[in-house]
Formats: sequence, C-alpha cells, structure tokens
Amino acid sequence: MNLPNKITVSRIFLIPVFMIIMLGPFDWGTVNLLGTEMPAAQFAGALLFIVASVTDWIDGYFARKYNLVTNLGKFLDPLADKLLVSAALIVLVQMQAAPAWMVIVIISREFAVTGLRLILANEGEVVAANMLGKIKTWTQIIAISVLLLNNFPFEPLHIPFAQIALWIAVFFTVYSGWDYFAKNKAAFKNSK
Repeated sequence: MNLPNKITVSRIFLIPVFMIIMLGPFDWGTVNLLGTEMPAAQFAGALLFIVASVTDWIDGYFARKYNLVTNLGKFLDPLADKLLVSAALIVLVQMQAAPAWMVIVIISREFAVTGLRLILANEGEVVAANMLGKIKTWTQIIAISVLLLNNFPFEPLHIPFAQIALWIAVFFTVYSGWDYFAKNKAAFKNSK
C-alpha cells in the first residue's frame, strides 16, 4: 500500500476516535474561543475532525505529485470522505446542531453516488472524484467544522455562518449528485 492510501486509511481509523470523543461521557470542562464557549471534548472532537479532513488534501497531493494514483485510492478516498462526513453529520444531529432532513439529503446522495460507482465498477470503470465532487466535499467539511465549533469565529459577530455554510453544502451535495448521474446515465441503459 502506497503512502497516499495509508494516509486515507488513517482518516478512516480516526473516525471511531472522533465518535468516542464527541459522544463519550467526558467532562473536560469548557473552552472559550473569543466569546464562543463549548465543552472541551467538543472542541477536541472538532479539531480531530479538521485534522482528519485535511488528510484528504494531503493524500491527494502526494498521489498526484508522485504519480501514485491507484484504483484502490480512487475507491478508498471518496469512501473515507463519506464515512467521516456521515459520522460527523450524525453527531451534529444528536447535538441538535444540524437539521435531520439536511443530513438525510446529504447521506442519501452519498449512498446514491456510491451505488452508481458500484454499477460502473461492475462495468470496469472506476470513477474518480471530479471538481464538483471536491467542491461538495470541502463545503461539507467547512460547514461541519464551523458547526462543531459552535459557529466560531462568527458567533461573537452574530453572523449565522454555520447555517449558511450548511445550506451551501446541501446545494453542492444535490448538484454534484445530479451531475454524477447525468454524466453516467448510459450506465443505466447498459445495465441489465
């Protein structure tokens, strides 16, 4: 397994650690970030989510720079993204920081695109993430990060950036899902 794939796998292994920190019965006190207060465990979980998310950029950088792009990486990277984002969104619903319907839309799109990838893989095609898919992922990561940080640094300014970011993420989630299906509609005509 090459370095980019190892980094991707590390992102997957960080997911249960993130979940334990966010959902465990930890009382580490509180953190105050310039007027935005939150439990210290939530802050630690948010930082872990951000670190895990940054590995998405790092593995892609190494894969492209050193010509280490593999079919395994094309499969694992979006899977790791989907698992991390889904876990964080479910945590946010439990925290009552994100509406369940938005989370259902996002996770449903991820399942649908994964199903499309499986159909295409059955026909010998591996679909790498396109630019719209990458924009979708980063809008989700930004929205989740700000939601996990209780709208820091925008809360003291009374700017509802976290909610705006979540709406933008939902938009790009739906739009990129539509784009994947529109570009690969032939797969449904050819499948039996």
